[in-house]
Amino acid sequence: MPLLIVETSCSLIGWLFLYVLLCHLNSDRDYEWNCRLVTLLHGILSVCVTAYIGFIAGPWPFTHPGTENTPLQILALVLSLGYFFFDMVWCVYFRTEGPVMLAHHTMSILGILLALGLGESGIETCAVLFGSEITNPLLQARWFLKRIGRYDSLAGDAVDLLFILLFASVRIGVGSRMLYCELTSPRPSLIVKVCGVAIYTLSWIFMVDIARFACRKTRSKYRRWKEQYKLEDSNGRADKLK
Repeated sequence: MPLLIVETSCSLIGWLFLYVLLCHLNSDRDYEWNCRLVTLLHGILSVCVTAYIGFIAGPWPFTHPGTENTPLQILALVLSLGYFFFDMVWCVYFRTEGPVMLAHHTMSILGILLALGLGESGIETCAVLFGSEITNPLLQARWFLKRIGRYDSLAGDAVDLLFILLFASVRIGVGSRMLYCELTSPRPSLIVKVCGVAIYTLSWIFMVDIARFACRKTRSKYRRWKEQYKLEDSNGRADKLK
């Protein structure tokens, strides 16, 4: 446990140092811009490391849940744990996120602490991190596009569409399979299974919000297309009368 505290503290200090460095280098940008850059970097790093763990280093999370943690799994979990502590404090201090996102951070912290404390279930925890963070770069790209005034463009539509498809296919589709393997396997402890159900439930809450957003955006796009079509049609008729 003392070693875990030291490792997590080092991770937290590392993410905090990166944030301070970005604030210094991007002094013309606000605090949230630089925090989003840290979030983007964590998402990319986390996806790369956990993808290597799941697809190359092994074991396969769908067939070996509840197995003993490997050093690489511990490294990935500690890196993310430090980040989630940093981002949780930042979000609470600046009050930028709602209760659902704070609940996500809280569950992520508890889930990682649980895997590290038990010394097992690191592989499925890394798999959950991969599924959670794979959509993160797109989420940050969406925010940056809004800030620079490029969201209402083809790039914004592409980012939204890819985000929705990835979230639905990975976090809901693959996540359902991962949860089934977790619940039916005799190896993981009961508390790990309960934590898995809680995180999966939270993913569905996000999915409902995303579906509502998709419906609103589709209706808005359709109305704008219809108005544009009527305007072009009326202009065409006016030209013929001249």
